[in-house]
Amino acid sequence: MIFKFFSAICLLLALGRGYAAELAVLPSHVRTDPFGQIVAADAPAKVEPAARITLRSAREAWVSCRLLVKSAEPASYSLSVKGPFEASLYREWFHFLPKSKRYYPDALIPTAARVQAELPAADNRIAKQTAQSYWLDVWIPKSVRPGSYTMEAVLESGGKKSTLPVRIEVLEAVVPAGDPITMDHNSYGTSWLTAQYPELAGRTKDFYLSDAFFDLIHAYHRIFYEHRGIYHQLGYGHGGKTGPEFAPRLEGSGKSKRVADWTLFDKHYGPLFDGSAFRDTHRGARPIPYVYLPVNPEWPASYLWWGQPGYEREFVNVMREMEAHFREKGWTRTTLELFFNHKKRYKAFEWDGDETRFLNDLPRFVEYQRLMKLAMPEDSPVKWAYRTDASWQMEKQFTLQAGVINLWVLGNGMFTWYAENAPILKARGDTVWTYGGTPRVDEPASHITLDLLWPWMLGVDGFVRWQTVSPGPDPWFRFGGGGETLVYPGGRFGIDGPLASARLKLQRNAVQDLALLETLQSSAGLTALRAKVAKRFNATSPSDWRSPRPKLADTDPLTWDNVTIGEAVPEDARFGAGLDAAAWDRVRDYIYTSIGEHRP
Repeated sequence: MIFKFFSAICLLLALGRGYAAELAVLPSHVRTDPFGQIVAADAPAKVEPAARITLRSAREAWVSCRLLVKSAEPASYSLSVKGPFEASLYREWFHFLPKSKRYYPDALIPTAARVQAELPAADNRIAKQTAQSYWLDVWIPKSVRPGSYTMEAVLESGGKKSTLPVRIEVLEAVVPAGDPITMDHNSYGTSWLTAQYPELAGRTKDFYLSDAFFDLIHAYHRIFYEHRGIYHQLGYGHGGKTGPEFAPRLEGSGKSKRVADWTLFDKHYGPLFDGSAFRDTHRGARPIPYVYLPVNPEWPASYLWWGQPGYEREFVNVMREMEAHFREKGWTRTTLELFFNHKKRYKAFEWDGDETRFLNDLPRFVEYQRLMKLAMPEDSPVKWAYRTDASWQMEKQFTLQAGVINLWVLGNGMFTWYAENAPILKARGDTVWTYGGTPRVDEPASHITLDLLWPWMLGVDGFVRWQTVSPGPDPWFRFGGGGETLVYPGGRFGIDGPLASARLKLQRNAVQDLALLETLQSSAGLTALRAKVAKRFNATSPSDWRSPRPKLADTDPLTWDNVTIGEAVPEDARFGAGLDAAAWDRVRDYIYTSIGEHRP
């Protein structure tokens, strides 16, 4: 027995489990790989892990940094954070990108207040891993008095204990509740939920009718809401098939067509429309601001009757019932979007609803506006908007669809050709968003903030990331880069819901910062603020955020293709390869310095 005990001790020492790990800290915009090296994309920031850090924060806001546990030999350790404020700690998962054969941290796994762990981390399966990074979020409530506070990160390892101070300078300023730019996160349907959560779906009877299913949908709305964004989930396919959770069940036809059952629809949308899905968040219970209507050429009226009185009758009957139902429920703070997502090349309908390319399709939009006006009383408290996502013909659509479309979602690159239209659209009361993709994890950390800053520079209202919940079949060990996701399924870690990414948190913090900056408009002026921000972000001026009108724009869009459009968009390294990881950090420093100088 003594020999066995002695052998176990020797084995433990041989494995280095008695080795003392070390603790360091980094600003939130700088990432390390699993070997403690700054990742290549962020290296130009020229920041190294340190023994302490000082952060500045307004009140009613999150402030963040990264903690790094390092050990040259395998080691066990515990890590905790204590102090006067609420702290949330997340272990960063290192994703392997086969193409570059490099690791990048992104998915954030919530940990206990005191996490017990080892290096290497067995589940991440990285041979000779010597470093583990953690994301630290600290919530600064509105009630706290301005001043200097210290949080302490405590590492215990190899019989040693070390403490790293995270000093937080809390300003008198309070981050406004409203967002200066709407950051929208788009997705399609719900079939992907079973693929990403097979264990949850497998242990749940009638998954698509279950509480677990609707709880999961609400969890996706909640994670984006908590990170100062909104979430869109389109509920019908290109051929018009509508998911039963996205629309009330109908019965009858022609003049007898009506809503037969609201059960699944109300279960899905009720907590979103009354805000109760967000009750336990720091932002509080507020209704979602926008939602796609299930309306498409095949719902609520059968397209078989298009152009005949029967189509109008079916459409108007059902939409009148929807308006009455929303009014009765008090769901009047969410804007309902009439939006068509099909294209004729999908061969379901013979006209483009999305990114309309043919001008002779525009009368269809006018007809649907007529039908909606028949169904929705002018004095109704229920709000609706007519949305289109435009690219090819956007410049002509601004004129031809004036008074029809009032929610414009515009290809960001192309809209920079026509940015002089922004004040025209805004002056007539339209809402304007631009759209595009999501920066990959192997781009500098600041790139996630570029799409927030661009619409602010152009004077429009928001940005739509077209796909944000598709991490790929194996994001954990063979990652595609994350260009279509900002969240990850939590099932691998026993969580029946999405995990935030570090990129999503960087975006959230930037939205907070921009909201704070806008409080200076009355004293500094928006034009001056834009100039100062552009200079610090990437050494540009506001005019650089608009592209010169290309010759292509004066030709027939029917002759364009993706190649010619790409060639017409000028490449500017300041918005791409030349944009370093510290870009937003410079903006943030300017904002907090300015706020400090403009005390009330």
